[in-house]
Amino acid sequence: MTEPDPFTEAFDGPMYVVTAAAGGERAGCLVGFASQCSIHPPRFVVWLSTANHTYRVAREAPYLTVHLLGRDQRALAELFGGECGDRVDKFARVEWRPGREGSPVLTDVPAWFTGRVEGRTGGAGGTGHGDHVGFVLSPAERCPPAEGAVPAPLRLEDVRDLEAGHPA
Repeated sequence: MTEPDPFTEAFDGPMYVVTAAAGGERAGCLVGFASQCSIHPPRFVVWLSTANHTYRVAREAPYLTVHLLGRDQRALAELFGGECGDRVDKFARVEWRPGREGSPVLTDVPAWFTGRVEGRTGGAGGTGHGDHVGFVLSPAERCPPAEGAVPAPLRLEDVRDLEAGHPA
């Protein structure tokens, strides 16, 4: 469990579940580091921990799917953030369908997009240093929410007490 920090409290962003498929494997994890990073052309970056099973699958995946979690979806955050994909088949516990290139789409999440991996940046596996690598995505398939379909987003503060499922 991490303690509150004034910096992260000020920038308490939404939480996402990012899914990937490659080499016959599926993976997904809870992500708190993500943002739009370009307007023209539209681009979005998600930062995956290099210690995470999802990172290892995502390195080979041509597409990733990014699911925006609503505040009422803490159970999904617990599953994808608190369980390790090396030990647990998370997809056996949720409703999902295969999306583009097999990237899993969680059917109970009303706002998501699948993006083509355009490149990677930063982190131990990119061009910088650190424990996360940014996957730059070009939206290829979108499911924007119907008006009012997505409640207030689940935020880092809402899941601060979760213990990470991947090995430290």
